[in-house]
Amino acid sequence: MLSDRTMDYGEGLATALLGLDALYAAEQTTEGAEIGDDIERYVVLNMSTTHTPDAFSDYDAVITRFTELAAGADGLPEVDRRRYYRQAAESAVAFATWRTTGLTFPEQIGRFLHIPTEPASEAQLDAIRGKMRTLLTEMGFSGDLSRQAADWEAGQRVPADEVQGVLTELMSEAWDRTVAVMDIPAEKSDGMKIRTVSGAPFNARCDFSNRTVDLNIDPTLTMPSLRHLAVHEGYPGHYVQFIRRQVAYAEGRGPADNLLSVVNTASSTPFEGIADVGLRVIGWDQGPDDRLGVLLSHYRSGLGTRAAWRLHAEGWSDERVRHELTRDALVGGEGWVEGRMRFISRHDRAALIWSYWQGEPAVDAAWSKVADRPEVWPAYFTYLYDRMHSAKTVGMFPG
Repeated sequence: MLSDRTMDYGEGLATALLGLDALYAAEQTTEGAEIGDDIERYVVLNMSTTHTPDAFSDYDAVITRFTELAAGADGLPEVDRRRYYRQAAESAVAFATWRTTGLTFPEQIGRFLHIPTEPASEAQLDAIRGKMRTLLTEMGFSGDLSRQAADWEAGQRVPADEVQGVLTELMSEAWDRTVAVMDIPAEKSDGMKIRTVSGAPFNARCDFSNRTVDLNIDPTLTMPSLRHLAVHEGYPGHYVQFIRRQVAYAEGRGPADNLLSVVNTASSTPFEGIADVGLRVIGWDQGPDDRLGVLLSHYRSGLGTRAAWRLHAEGWSDERVRHELTRDALVGGEGWVEGRMRFISRHDRAALIWSYWQGEPAVDAAWSKVADRPEVWPAYFTYLYDRMHSAKTVGMFPG
């Protein structure tokens, strides 16, 4: 159980975050957007029905409030909460600074997410390519890596008109596998439904409020990639993260900031990492096809960081970045490349591609410490899912 002091702190942080979100939304409506438009948000999911946003007149007031919150975190009893809440408050200060005086792209990555600011290096990408080539060769594929990957993808491809049905079945199996290792505090009927979309700046998106997974069918989709999406967006990924945080707050065990999903903040990286490591947690990383799928997912996250860095830090043209992505993507087709370009071109989202690249290794290191100790899993999952984390705190489980 968290201390009363920490629970009170969560209340104050929640209303401050909602206040920053309101100011950011209002800033855009004064610039020509309409209230009903799909405007950018700082809080992208608000599960609270009772918290009133703090009233901030400008970003200077935001910086003052979150500077106070950062200092106040140092006095909290729980060591992981001291670290996380200071970082969350500092992320909000950085976001407000970005909206006023601006931040360089490397500063956005480091100060929003509290992770290293470098893109994936060529050595790191080459190391993943080497692992994929070894695995594909063992699976009987010949030729260079591009040929091997293309032949593998052709054999694993799920036609676009079958994707919705296949993913629905995979989501059902993912739920069953998840409840075998951890508690989902809901009935299976509460779970996610699939809605296919096109032209989106994402591969898939968990719309928890409407209980839908919006799936972009423009990229070429394979069985391993659909299993990854079932886990990442559903179980034990984002749906489980949201429902457990919501229930923990309702039962008086979780702080109020549990109810918010915030972008460009300290929690962004473990949020994606928890969802990715879910494949390992439920044992869907055992076969060679799924192991290759895991490698491909991490590889393309790395490509995304390199592409975003080229665009925003090195000043490459869109066309030059797109050409490099197309050259190195291996799988996914033009639809995947266009989706990544839409993602990294958004000024409010580009830094978030680092959450995927850094999130999986950070959470995987934490899971590895308890993976063969099922007796501590209930306490571990409570720690990991029922409170918010940064890349630094996911590994601070005391068990």
